[in-house]
Amino acid sequence: MKSKKDFLKQTIKHIDIKEHNVVSFVDSMEQMAFSARDLNRAANIYNMMLQDENCAVILTLAGSLFSAGLKKVVFDLIENNMVDAIVSTGAIIIDQDFFEALGFKHYIGTQFSDDNELRKLNIDRIYDTFIDEDELRICDDTTAKIFDKLEPRPYSSRELLWEFGKYLDNTGGPKVEDSVIYSAYKNNVPIFVPAFSDCSAGFGIVMHQTKNPAQHISFDSGKDFLELTKIKMHTKETGIFMVGGGVPKNFTQDIVVAADILKKNVPMHKYAIQITVADVRDGALSGSTLKEASSWGKVETTYEQMIYSEATIAFPLIAGYAYHKQAWKDRRKREFQKLFFK
Repeated sequence: MKSKKDFLKQTIKHIDIKEHNVVSFVDSMEQMAFSARDLNRAANIYNMMLQDENCAVILTLAGSLFSAGLKKVVFDLIENNMVDAIVSTGAIIIDQDFFEALGFKHYIGTQFSDDNELRKLNIDRIYDTFIDEDELRICDDTTAKIFDKLEPRPYSSRELLWEFGKYLDNTGGPKVEDSVIYSAYKNNVPIFVPAFSDCSAGFGIVMHQTKNPAQHISFDSGKDFLELTKIKMHTKETGIFMVGGGVPKNFTQDIVVAADILKKNVPMHKYAIQITVADVRDGALSGSTLKEASSWGKVETTYEQMIYSEATIAFPLIAGYAYHKQAWKDRRKREFQKLFFK
């Protein structure tokens, strides 16, 4: 029987958009058709968001993105003032980013492995990527450790992820140079994870609340919704860059409706692009079009574009295009995290 080391050999390398100037490549797609032309238009819309001095950019993330090598893309967007707030699934931010910040890795694997053999070795598989389950348990334990030290009360995920960044800062910094949580912490870019229990932090909260049955912290998803809505009401003009769909997509689109319910006059999201492979025909959220969102009063249809592509292909091209166009160099830094400092 093979050992764990036989499987966990070659690590995933995160693509660096700074190394690849794709501007002429993406520009050439304008004269093509199908998904190539869609991608070109989406890249230009994202660049328009960055050029619009009144527009704040909200990035939404769903799917197994960082384990697949896309972490550095988001890191570079934060470091270069190309995103002002992030809404994500918990797995991306905790099980993948915080996990690597603790010094652990994702490994190149294969979808043709014997999963029963992997299970015996405590190796988890995400399609063709491997993760050491024993290391994930350390990540679980670390989240519980952070929760144990906090004042017992309800917290938004934004508050808790700021504490995760603070934890990394207080323990000598992350073990990697491209931690999204740590970069967001330093640059005052708020991160929201509306379904925070659905990741290592969920295991951590189970341990924490079991250990502290009378006095413990809890996740307040209602506070998440209110805080992101407050950002919309504060900035008014917004563009959304959605990678995948799911809860982060709907959560971010819904803040327009929430502001309206609160009797605040805010416009729909002015710009919107979405990368997805989901089908629209089953009515599920991940594939629902941005034009459909307009019927709900969430997204304007002037500058919107669906890109039907797998994220590891489309995301670096769109982000890399905007990076090398350099509109971000003249952007005002918003630091929305400061809206919530006491």
